[in-house]
Amino acid sequence: MQHDFLYLRKYAVLPLKLGLLNCSINIFMKWIKVFLQFTIISCLPAHQTLAHGVIHKPSKNNTSKKYKEKIIPGADQTYLYIDYLKGKNIGMVINQTSVIGKNLTFSVDSLLNRGIIIKKIFGPEHGFRGNASNGESVVNTVDPKSGLPVISLYGNKHYKPTPEDLKGIDLVIFDIQDVGARFFTYLSTLQYVMEACAENNIELMILDRPNPNGFYVDGPILDTVNRSFVGLNPIPIVYGLTIAEYAQMINGEGWLKNHVKCRLKIIKVANYTHNSTYKLPINSSPNLNTDQSVLLYPSVCLFEGTSLSLGRGTVLPFLQIGHPDLKGKYSYSFKPVSIPGMSEEPPQKNKVCYGINLDNYDTGNIRTSKKINLTWLIELYNAFPDKEHFFNAYFTKLAGTDQLRKQIEAGKSLEEIRASWEPALSNYKIMRKKYLLYP
Repeated sequence: MQHDFLYLRKYAVLPLKLGLLNCSINIFMKWIKVFLQFTIISCLPAHQTLAHGVIHKPSKNNTSKKYKEKIIPGADQTYLYIDYLKGKNIGMVINQTSVIGKNLTFSVDSLLNRGIIIKKIFGPEHGFRGNASNGESVVNTVDPKSGLPVISLYGNKHYKPTPEDLKGIDLVIFDIQDVGARFFTYLSTLQYVMEACAENNIELMILDRPNPNGFYVDGPILDTVNRSFVGLNPIPIVYGLTIAEYAQMINGEGWLKNHVKCRLKIIKVANYTHNSTYKLPINSSPNLNTDQSVLLYPSVCLFEGTSLSLGRGTVLPFLQIGHPDLKGKYSYSFKPVSIPGMSEEPPQKNKVCYGINLDNYDTGNIRTSKKINLTWLIELYNAFPDKEHFFNAYFTKLAGTDQLRKQIEAGKSLEEIRASWEPALSNYKIMRKKYLLYP
């Protein structure tokens, strides 16, 4: 740029000299115009001219700066898939998080209003409307508003749609909000639906949604001898993928029965990256009812495998952890009670529990460290008087390995525990890159 200005300084005086020689005023003004244009262009930052010769043209649906910056779930981008659905018999795997647009219209209602033929609804844990308590068996029913049959995929071990369930269906839509933790059962529902679709030659459309915990990957890798509905595949507790990315991993790694492949059609999230901050517009489940609890869920859900209460049966589930036997060691207390639609029979029901309150915990620490927090688990185990009855059998399923329990019981340090996750955790991170749809 310095040479540009030297060049201009040298030749910009030429019009003045010409003027002195009775040059026309038009020639003088022409030189001034060229001088000003050259100066402005030379001073522009590189990114305001042509970036590597590529001109970026905004689409007709993405013209305003505000629109560009807003994260838009796949379901909201109806113009990308509505024509593809026309004339097909559709099944939908949805729950209360399956909404479309700024008015949060229930997706099945929105699509029916647009003339799409919906034949069946498949409901996961907590039911089609998301009002069943954790672990409660959900039965088949009929949606009173649409009159559509609702097939439960969380009742009587009916986790996988049968050929009869899928009879007459041309395409299945999967649209459920995930929270990014391996033990969130909607991941298992996705896998069983993929398997059923593959076996019956039915395409699966995934309306992708952001992962609020998608900004990091951490935790022990599941040992497949511990496979269960809260963990089917060898992935860490926090796996750092959206639902669609995870579906691609399931296909790519051959995790479906007999290594069948599911035909996928993915409607991506617009303007999303794995470092994006995303607040859920609808509670992902009855007990994950705040942004705080969603971010802490991967760290505190392990307490479901202990005798402690983690706040089910209160207005702050997953934000407080305690037990009656910790009285005298902690001053904070809470009392779980039966709450219909959330937890009718919570651990330590009607007992005053003493422990810790995480309602005001700075979740920015998780975003900074990109690690689950095991310090609460270690601390409360050490404080618990009856260590023999601290853990229960469910803990190994949640952790995905029997090593974590043994390490805590043996008094291993946090550093020693984390070291044992390698090299499996690093290998997973490398494998994960093959399936990313977003930076």
